[in-house]
Amino acid sequence: QVHLVESGGGSVQTGGSLTLSCAASGYTRSTLSMAWFRQASGKEREGIAVIDSDGRTTYADSSKGRFTISKDGVRNTLTLRMDSLKPEDTAVYYCAADTQNKRRLWVVPDAWTHWGQGTQVTVSS
Repeated sequence: QVHLVESGGGSVQTGGSLTLSCAASGYTRSTLSMAWFRQASGKEREGIAVIDSDGRTTYADSSKGRFTISKDGVRNTLTLRMDSLKPEDTAVYYCAADTQNKRRLWVVPDAWTHWGQGTQVTVSS
């Protein structure tokens, strides 16, 4: 069982930056595929970015050019650097992990086995 713990959320003003982290523990014998999702109040959970076990990254249009996903492959620690934040980025951000790469299915929340508890990001105008 993989246990995920997110940290780094908080409140910032428009144009500010935040870095989220997700520490994975438990079953980590293989390199994990990991992703960031977010869920705004009253909306569905949305895929933000994914990094496969081979290091390949993919971004949603909403995060491309502003967010950067990275992973420490040895410790399976996931990071999301968020720049140029907008009020519409306000959401609870979740880390997801799986032992299998998801390829095009990465944006589907049900495709992921393990989830963190989430961390709140609030961007004020």
